[in-house]
Amino acid sequence: MTRKTLSAAVLFALAAQGVMTAAQAETLRWARAGDSLTLDPHAQNEGPTHTLAHQIYEPLLHRDMSASVIPALATEWAPTEDPTVWRFKLREGVKFHNGEDFTADDVVFSLERAMKPTSAMKELLSSVASVTKVDDFTVDITTDGPNPLMPSNLTNLFIMDSGWTTDNDSAEPQDIANGGDNFAAKNTNGTGAFQLVSRVVDEKTILKANDAYWGKDEFPLEVSEIVFTPIQSAATRVAALLSGEVDFIQDVPVQDLARVGGTDSLKIVNAAQNRTIFFGLNSGDEDLTSDNVEGKNPFSDVRVRQAMNMAINRDAIQRVVMRDQSSPTGVIMPPFVNGWTEALDAYPAVDVAGAKALMAEAGYGDGFSVVLNCPNDRYINDEAICQAAVGMFAQIGITVNLDAKPKAQHFPLIQNRTTDFYMLGWGVPTFDSEYIFNFLVHSTTDELGSWNGTRNSNPDWDAKIVSLASETDLDKRNATIKAIWDGVQAETLYLPIHNQVLNWGMNKSVNFDVQPEDQPHFKFLTFTK
Repeated sequence: MTRKTLSAAVLFALAAQGVMTAAQAETLRWARAGDSLTLDPHAQNEGPTHTLAHQIYEPLLHRDMSASVIPALATEWAPTEDPTVWRFKLREGVKFHNGEDFTADDVVFSLERAMKPTSAMKELLSSVASVTKVDDFTVDITTDGPNPLMPSNLTNLFIMDSGWTTDNDSAEPQDIANGGDNFAAKNTNGTGAFQLVSRVVDEKTILKANDAYWGKDEFPLEVSEIVFTPIQSAATRVAALLSGEVDFIQDVPVQDLARVGGTDSLKIVNAAQNRTIFFGLNSGDEDLTSDNVEGKNPFSDVRVRQAMNMAINRDAIQRVVMRDQSSPTGVIMPPFVNGWTEALDAYPAVDVAGAKALMAEAGYGDGFSVVLNCPNDRYINDEAICQAAVGMFAQIGITVNLDAKPKAQHFPLIQNRTTDFYMLGWGVPTFDSEYIFNFLVHSTTDELGSWNGTRNSNPDWDAKIVSLASETDLDKRNATIKAIWDGVQAETLYLPIHNQVLNWGMNKSVNFDVQPEDQPHFKFLTFTK
């Protein structure tokens, strides 16, 4: 081979290598512990489910990577002269993935769909009286009284193609809690930056860039393909990142942070998350189904709940289970949220003797047994936290039988009120206490309280919660929020554990800041070339 031929061969090889690297750089291989629970965008109010939906569908407004509200399918929004009416100007020229035009009809249809009984999103629209088309690109939302927080309630309410959804018999949201199914649970047609190519539940979902996306001049859009692989095993997930099989994982196990961060080709990016982890207890029923106490409910006695709250060693969980990657708390509300105070955040010191005294005072000096339902693929070290708590409750005479399941089987237990004692994590996309109250504190009705597994029903709290949607005097509104929290805390309605810290692991070629809601919007992601 001559020098000239050799040089040509080397140049060809280098060029080929450069092309291959660029092609690889456009594909993002992403993994996390659990899969989306459905593709129906109104059927489940769950973080990983929203994460996948955000790539495919879009709301009127959404939160960017710093959690600031920015325009999406709406470009302008403001109250009209009538303070009960919000007017939204819609983005023109947007097409769904099947080529159909996006118009006001789709917004009216989607928001009305999200208010239906089987929707998991209906609490966000509980104050809405009507959604009206003004013209093809203008929509009015009328509320029962002025609602200053309406825009914040819309950031996870996705817009569907009304014709496509109706033609495919999916006008009603999938009823996940009761095992329902529909076409929209397995197929998609959104306006987002990516569209579905293929999906095998719990195995792999492939998305490709939407070549007709309206945001081409507004976002980096450097990802041409997303390959999403749910990997429940922490060790396997980390091994996939270390080996280069995946480029990005959302949930680096706390025990592997140093290992991942110390790898030359990888990096850890972290931030506090807008999410609290806690235990819920069935305090409302006359009797429990999973305990060994006949004819009464130990959890209905506030002294038992207080004793359990005193038995949880949050500092030990932070130190041993979470490796300092958590912030212990005494309230089911992260610091991001309007209504949070340092006083509410304070948690009780561990007091086993005091807790035992309360148990005896309540008539349970000999203890009792009960089942704890826990997810094993949703929150950071979820099952390990539950295992630690089992030992802590044993110290005060409560024998806890742990039942850990994947989130797809765990969450319906709460929604169907078939668990007496359970772990749940709650993020607050509106950054306001009303969101927590609507889902977790209000009595369960057709419109509110869908995740209130405590069975608590307090008419006074309910009235105060409903008033928050229309109260425009912020001082008065915040006073009501404080009053509700004071009542919730006095009753020890829930047992808070900690606020999560997010640790995203990624290849050093990936440039991506942690989003406080754990929502990676991949249209913002860039690669180091």
